[in-house]
Amino acid sequence: MPTTKTIALAGGCFWGVERYLSLIPGVIETEVGYANGNTENPTYHDVCGGDTGFAEAVMVTYDASVLGLSELLDLFYRIIDPTSVNKQGNDTGPQYRTGVYYLDPADRPIIHGSLVLLGESLDRPLAVQGGKLKNFYSAEAYHQKYLDKNPGGYCHIPEASFEAARRHKKTAPGQNDLQKRLSPMQYEVTQRGATEPPFANEYFATFEPGLYVDVVDGKPLFLSTQKFESGCGWPSFSKPIDDALIAKLPDNSHGRQRTEIRGRESGSHLGHVFPDGPPAAGGLRYCVNSASLRFVPKARMEAEGYGHLLGLLEDGEKQFQG
Repeated sequence: MPTTKTIALAGGCFWGVERYLSLIPGVIETEVGYANGNTENPTYHDVCGGDTGFAEAVMVTYDASVLGLSELLDLFYRIIDPTSVNKQGNDTGPQYRTGVYYLDPADRPIIHGSLVLLGESLDRPLAVQGGKLKNFYSAEAYHQKYLDKNPGGYCHIPEASFEAARRHKKTAPGQNDLQKRLSPMQYEVTQRGATEPPFANEYFATFEPGLYVDVVDGKPLFLSTQKFESGCGWPSFSKPIDDALIAKLPDNSHGRQRTEIRGRESGSHLGHVFPDGPPAAGGLRYCVNSASLRFVPKARMEAEGYGHLLGLLEDGEKQFQG
């Protein structure tokens, strides 16, 4: 049985945006309408001709067990110009602004992290709004499934994008036990490759003695003595406990060449590794999402079965103090 979720996406003229989103495997239903305005029951004429504050948007209902929110957002970003203000294609006006509007508050940090990652890949300011869906009014019937009814109708999205949406590889259904055991953010990060918000995550400012383990399988990954303040807003480590615990994979998403890091045994997405760490510690920075980790304080390591690493932690503490 599908695990349904809903999100509202504004990406310019909603005819083509609706068509594109409807073709993505895992999307169950799409409805075009007007989002986050300041009047009631607007018409298409009102939105296009007046200062109503509404954006043309698509309400997307999707099966979260096969299409993660972060994955859906990545696909959405491919058809918009995220730096354009009130303009997409040849269409100009405040109703054509871009935005991601949530209904479920649990989606807020996932959206925030996604927009931060998108913004870092751009050489101009990000213009995509992110926030709560305050209101949504369904558009007139003739706008619904417009391009299905009018195949030759106007659309600012190229046909190649529609074909890419059709061919998008459907992800495997989510593991029920993981979805029950992990928080929505933990699941999106570890299983869908999402990025949590900087400076608003559990461990970025944690520096007490202890151990960081993979939140999925409990494998020990990093010691507190390997953690340092990088200023990036996510937990940063100079190295893992053992390189064999970490898998490194090329990542060319968002127009950048990066190295993704995953738990070798769990397959959990952890974050990325960068060559801008402390030179004295090897020069690497393992930038890790808090949501992919669980912190075990030093006083709890023995009780939780990690006592064999206490000596390594204490050796690191001595080197740090020395």
